[in-house]
Amino acid sequence: MTDDQLSLTFAALADPTRRAILARLADGDATLNELAEPFSMSLQAVSKHLKVLERAGLITRGREAQWRPCRLEVAQLESASEWIERYKANWQDRFSRLDQEIKKIQRSQKGQDNV
Repeated sequence: MTDDQLSLTFAALADPTRRAILARLADGDATLNELAEPFSMSLQAVSKHLKVLERAGLITRGREAQWRPCRLEVAQLESASEWIERYKANWQDRFSRLDQEIKKIQRSQKGQDNV
């Protein structure tokens, strides 16, 4: 995943409406009308959200006769998740070492208090 692709992915995920659309698509394919149903916005506005998701590679839109289903594409989500996990492991390690140092200092202070 290139940095530009990662930026597109995170930019698309930054909007709560787009995250809700992705959550709905996790249950299966849906049309624009079905995706727009829970929102109080125009079909055109929902369509713009779909274009952002499609540009980020998070969804694809098919064509079956007059039905144009949207489908979740998990590859970009998995790539973003892998990127996050690398940093998560790094920070968990740092927090673990910090926690050990704090405990060492607390034990040292307890020992001084008992003297």
